[in-house]
Amino acid sequence: MVLEKQLISADMFLEYVDQIDDRLVELVEGVIVDMSRPGWEHGEILMLLASRIYSHVRENELGRVAVGDTGFVLERREDGKDTVRGLDLAFINKVKAPEHVSSGWTTVAPDLAVEVISPSNEAADIQLKVLQLLNAGTSLVWVVYPQTKTVAAYAASGAKTLHENDILSGGDVLPGFEIRVGDIFPS
Repeated sequence: MVLEKQLISADMFLEYVDQIDDRLVELVEGVIVDMSRPGWEHGEILMLLASRIYSHVRENELGRVAVGDTGFVLERREDGKDTVRGLDLAFINKVKAPEHVSSGWTTVAPDLAVEVISPSNEAADIQLKVLQLLNAGTSLVWVVYPQTKTVAAYAASGAKTLHENDILSGGDVLPGFEIRVGDIFPS
């Protein structure tokens, strides 16, 4: 006997997540997917980058920043294959940023999304996440690779890989923000 996989919507997913205690999950094309908890290196890299971005955004009154797998509704589809992804770091410019934040999912695509790769991440899923973010309207996605100390920067115009001595720039998305790639990795 073959059982059909039940797809759930973003709204049903929010209800489900409110009922569980300590599992980290995402909704990928209508299917709940477990995520592993990040380790110390992941957290330290995220803190180093997030603190610099947050300071820059606050000083220049550019918008809002969130960390900690904040949930973003990236797809709402009629066939029930909604997608809600948690992002390590997200920036939304002040024009699009919600004035008041709710406890639910964010329905505005971030302008910048950052993912720090953990050993448990699968390449195919990261590629899918990047595509989902770009399709939802995210202008810039940075995927940080601790093992190689590189950052893959994705935009609608293409992708490039930056190494330790390269400068990671916010460009038009995060005007004036620059950091040497090597400075986001703990020494």
